[in-house]
Amino acid sequence: MASPFDTLSEEQQLISSLLELMKQEQQCLIGADIDGLNAITPQKADLMNQLAIKANQRHQALGAAGHAASEAGMQSLVDSLDNPAATAAWNKLLDLTREAKELNRVNGMLINKQMTHNQNLINAMRQPASAGDSAVYGPTGQAAPSGPSRRFVVG
Repeated sequence: MASPFDTLSEEQQLISSLLELMKQEQQCLIGADIDGLNAITPQKADLMNQLAIKANQRHQALGAAGHAASEAGMQSLVDSLDNPAATAAWNKLLDLTREAKELNRVNGMLINKQMTHNQNLINAMRQPASAGDSAVYGPTGQAAPSGPSRRFVVG
């Protein structure tokens, strides 16, 4: 029978790799490096998928051992044991997870900041600078007409 502790080392390695990617993602967000973000995104999704698989395996082992198949069940199991190595492994995974959540929160703020900046730029190009001016770009993204046109017919 599998132990709920069997996956902890792999989960720690995966989340450590995810943290490194998230730090790279943060640098790409700061530098507006779209190509870098495009390269990181599939790697990040793959790591998240692998983490979900390992957590699911841990939850199944917890359920098979008669504990709740959740993080609370794992914490309950760890608390019931007198096993410093198991406690340390679980606590390390929790610490790495907290670090990833915080980094994700910060990266989300950077994304929102960039989106707000981009929206402000779009609005500035659409809005007239004063009542007499016309917008630079119309709603379709095409240059807005600048008033009546004088067309001459050459004949």
